[in-house]
Amino acid sequence: MIFQSFRNIDTAIRHMRLFALALTLANCLVCGAVLYYADRTVTRLSAKVYVIAHDKLLEAVAENRSEKLPVELRHHVTMFHQSFYSLEPDEKVIERNLLKAFYLADGSAKAEADNLRESGYYTSIIAGNISQQVPPPDSIYLDRRTTPWHFRYYGKLVLIRATSIVTRSLVTQGYLRPTEASDNNPHGFLIERWQVLENKDLQIEKR
Repeated sequence: MIFQSFRNIDTAIRHMRLFALALTLANCLVCGAVLYYADRTVTRLSAKVYVIAHDKLLEAVAENRSEKLPVELRHHVTMFHQSFYSLEPDEKVIERNLLKAFYLADGSAKAEADNLRESGYYTSIIAGNISQQVPPPDSIYLDRRTTPWHFRYYGKLVLIRATSIVTRSLVTQGYLRPTEASDNNPHGFLIERWQVLENKDLQIEKR
């Protein structure tokens, strides 16, 4: 009987040890799960920004800019070309659009505009009542391996004349470097060493 009691006590102790071990493991799993979901919640909440506008609380979600960087770079290049090449037979419109483009690029854009001005390009736009439009680009190549980032723009220009519509090819290249964002440069990039590689007639349609 005494030995049987000892065996029962020993069995009970082993059971208690196993129970305590299982309870400890369960507590560790619960604690780990709580920490994991708490960290996810904090990360999700920290990515949210709240803005007050007109007495209303609006939620804005902060995102990693590197994920959207190619989109921003291409849009910056597109904005520049649309501003630089969108022309109307109105000197004020031309100067206004060129000024927008100059905020997005360095002196290479100003130098190209000066060349066009000296060649009488803007004067012919005004005298001929020509509207020059910039369709969405065909493609924009980006090389992000080194900074500043090299780009090459492939697009077209459409010149609407009184008697015809001329479609021209436009290929340019340059480099993009990050700078401070502003109202005039919302993406915070600056085009450098910009040059026109091709600008020639593709098609002429009579109106």
